[in-house]
Amino acid sequence: MRIRIAHSPDSDDAFMFYPLVSGEIDTEGFLIEHVLADIETLNKEALNGTYEVSAISFHAYPYVSDKYFVLPSGGSVGEGYGPIVVAKRKLDTLRGKSVAVPGILTTAYLVLRLYEPDFYEKVIPFDKIMDAVEREEVDAGLVIHEGQISYADRGLIKLFDLGEWWQRETALPLPLGCNVIRKDLGEENIRKIEKLMKKSVEYALSNMDKALTYAINYARDIKDSEEKTKKFVSMYVNNRTLDYGKDGREAVRLMLRMGKERGIIKANIPEVIFSDEI
Repeated sequence: MRIRIAHSPDSDDAFMFYPLVSGEIDTEGFLIEHVLADIETLNKEALNGTYEVSAISFHAYPYVSDKYFVLPSGGSVGEGYGPIVVAKRKLDTLRGKSVAVPGILTTAYLVLRLYEPDFYEKVIPFDKIMDAVEREEVDAGLVIHEGQISYADRGLIKLFDLGEWWQRETALPLPLGCNVIRKDLGEENIRKIEKLMKKSVEYALSNMDKALTYAINYARDIKDSEEKTKKFVSMYVNNRTLDYGKDGREAVRLMLRMGKERGIIKANIPEVIFSDEI
């Protein structure tokens, strides 16, 4: 049975999926195909149920919950850190400012709207946002992926970290990305893929050198630094990636509920979110 696994071309996703796509673990009869696309493209493809398994933003999940469950493993969760807002010079507020964002359905955008509802967004591919800030096409930029580590190399300053703000506000970790599985695969296949996903993350964490050697090819502007790549990967592939934990799942529901209450999320929030809750 063919299972297409789609994820972002970044080092943390590459790290956690490395054992599955490279044949390091037994795929138990599934033919795994690897698909790479930026997160906003994956969010939009999920609206159509394109891929059997896909990385998406938690912000996008309510819009695709009729087609997908969230897998209990494979999530990206920030423990007091997360997407950052950068600029060329200090800004006292984002109110009324223009901000480059990597997509309307990204979790980073949702949390930024929770933080400051009054700004003007300009949607720009995630890997071009710092360029736009440097050229002063926007007042600030919302940075995800490896840019959270490399922004200072571009002469930019960090205005604030959304993960730090979220933790102060809620005392919870910040769930950013998840891996979803299509409901029409059926419960038997869903259970098998749940186990494979967890096994893939466990193998990568237990064989970090091998997984990092693979993942560094996807590290973009930090690929020349193994130390920075390891730091970034460790931020988003850890014990939370094996399982969100009770507080992690609580954070998912709180964030989606807040987005709905404030009119940012237009879809209904499902009662059942995770595949192991069925």
